[in-house]
Amino acid sequence: SSIYKEMYERSIKDPAGFWSEIADAFYWKEKWNPSEVCSENLDVSKGPVHISWFKGGKTNICYNAVDRNIEAGNGDKIAMYWEGNEPGQDGKLTYSELREKVCQLANYLKSVGVGKGDAVVIYLPMLLELPIAMLACARIGAVHSVVFAGFSADSLAQRIVDCKPKLVLTCNAVKRGPKPILLKDIVDAALVESEKNGFSVGICLTYENQSVMKRQDTKWQAGRDVWWQDVVTNFPTKCDVEWVDAEDPLFLLYTSGSTGKPKGVMHTSGGYMVYTATTFKYAFDYKPTDIYWCTADCGWITGHSYVTYGPLLNGAAVLVFEGTPNYPDAGRCWDIVDKYKVSIFYTAPTLVRSLMRDGNEYVTRYSRKSLRVLGSVGEPINPSAWRWFYNVVGDSKCPISDTWWQTETGGFMMTPLPGAWPQKPGSATFPFFGVQPVIVDEKGQEIEGECSGYLCIKKSWPGAFRTLYGDHDRYETTYFKPFAGYYFTGDGCSRDKDGYHWLTGRVDDVINVSGHRIGTAEVESALVSHPQCAEAAVVGVEHEVKGQGIYAFVTLVDGVPYSEELRKSLISKVRTQIGAFAAPDRIHWAPGLPKTRSGKIMRRILRKIAAKQLDELGDISTLADPGVVDQLIALKDC
Repeated sequence: SSIYKEMYERSIKDPAGFWSEIADAFYWKEKWNPSEVCSENLDVSKGPVHISWFKGGKTNICYNAVDRNIEAGNGDKIAMYWEGNEPGQDGKLTYSELREKVCQLANYLKSVGVGKGDAVVIYLPMLLELPIAMLACARIGAVHSVVFAGFSADSLAQRIVDCKPKLVLTCNAVKRGPKPILLKDIVDAALVESEKNGFSVGICLTYENQSVMKRQDTKWQAGRDVWWQDVVTNFPTKCDVEWVDAEDPLFLLYTSGSTGKPKGVMHTSGGYMVYTATTFKYAFDYKPTDIYWCTADCGWITGHSYVTYGPLLNGAAVLVFEGTPNYPDAGRCWDIVDKYKVSIFYTAPTLVRSLMRDGNEYVTRYSRKSLRVLGSVGEPINPSAWRWFYNVVGDSKCPISDTWWQTETGGFMMTPLPGAWPQKPGSATFPFFGVQPVIVDEKGQEIEGECSGYLCIKKSWPGAFRTLYGDHDRYETTYFKPFAGYYFTGDGCSRDKDGYHWLTGRVDDVINVSGHRIGTAEVESALVSHPQCAEAAVVGVEHEVKGQGIYAFVTLVDGVPYSEELRKSLISKVRTQIGAFAAPDRIHWAPGLPKTRSGKIMRRILRKIAAKQLDELGDISTLADPGVVDQLIALKDC
């Protein structure tokens, strides 16, 4: 704890010195300008917002994550273990083998004209080809945009049209649990949709996932579609590294905002590399003998920073799991922990809560004695789930790194460091090095001591995102305008008398479902696109497994009767427009919605109705039609 205090204080007093020393441990083709380690303006009133770290430095994250480990003599160490959806399907790659696969794909990409700064969209399940594809893009300076393979064709098309990739990488099909999912059909539909919207993708590189679907059964468009196995394996296993500037873009990752259109969060190469590597090393107390498993999909930020980049930059052995935690039964995670002797296990509260519901015997029938550190990500973990995770899964001997961070932050912002200070179940505790969290009130005044308010960060950190792709205005408006001089997280936070931080959830129109961020506006516009829906308002409601569920109030077109069929049809509209993970848990019929006289929907009232807190509705006299509220309450069980 005293070591932390010293390091933390130095990181705040002398960020340039602190981070330069850490960055020195990586390979830089050219050193950054010592007077420009960090330059930033977070205050919109003083001009455009900008953040840069290690300006003038030239490096490559793929070289640092792969080649550097081989050159240190670890070429024969396992870089990645792969556990398939079906028990018994598995594979592994050493660092040397990983580099060969990465180089072959990188050479293929170059052969079809992909170069530095070009976008590549990746729509793959958790095969080793997914991190391989990310690393191959990074090696040649291309910008990857991984789209979680649970998004619908419409969502994929929207992202394709926004970043205009040279090609799309996918596979023909995948099994999630017992269910086959035809990924290429989804991509085909997305490519048709993109073309309608004025952008056509020239190549769809398709990996044949033979155990699920043979190539002869795969729909095919000659001239556009190419089998991965037919071309990539013909390329040389060595590929020169493209040295990029620290501030050159590394990837785009689209995330939901409080208005409908997803935002392309852009991370750059140098600062992100240094930050993900350092957070991984300290937050999990990483040791070279560890076997590390993070259950996140690479389609989310966690899979970028803590499946692919952070661990490999530390030379770790990473487990990549294709399947689901409850297939073939609820003991699968612990079966895998024992099989690979996993020592660090990083997962989401929603998974903890769902396994907790299935009972302890699924956990205790496995030894789990290899476990050393547990981690939690995606949303605040409720104390009862924390205790179960600690007592049952970790046998009360593994510290839990309960991490708070965001797509935008690139890496952990607050987290316990194993063994450094006493934990409190459900608290993200204290900030990571270089991070200065502040809690402000509505007026943007910092509040000291025990308090609650809006969580902001003052001063930048190396892993911060630099812009929203093609929309710097929205970057400034969303994150820096609310409180001038601060990065606004969109989260509420309280601090207790001991200085521990407790995250209290989003304060904007964004719902956190199973650790995934879903904008209410996106769900509303999907519902309203249904021909029989006149208006919709969506709020979050507590859910015992997912943390928050999606609760939709729907006003139908005049004269359309309520029916179970229609309810199903509305939900399926959301599934096709966004993806199954955004499907509403509940549709509440609404003859009208509570609005102010200026027409603004009073979501506060809808949240109370959804949560059945009818005694807390507050003053409804200012509504244009207060009678609407009684109608909604009357229909709550309909």
